[in-house]
Amino acid sequence: MASQLAAKNTEASILGRATDPLNWKLSPEAAQSILALKLSQEDRERMDALAAKASSSTLSADEEVEIESYRQVGALVELLKSKARLCLKQAGRTP
Repeated sequence: MASQLAAKNTEASILGRATDPLNWKLSPEAAQSILALKLSQEDRERMDALAAKASSSTLSADEEVEIESYRQVGALVELLKSKARLCLKQAGRTP
């Protein structure tokens, strides 16, 4: 039971509920701005370097934490983008 509660309350799950289309109204302009979010070139290069090290199983403990941070941020950004696309669709606009 405790693991079900923990899974239900991950950052992505909580944010998903907070941005439920029934509660979260975005203007088309705000939705378009969310869809434009992306990592900087520096962050993309760092992610690539970490991914290469992960593939060769040479990540340090600190790098494990760092790559997990990138994964979590990526998941949250993708969730926001999905919600933004849904808001645009409901407004009769194409993303």
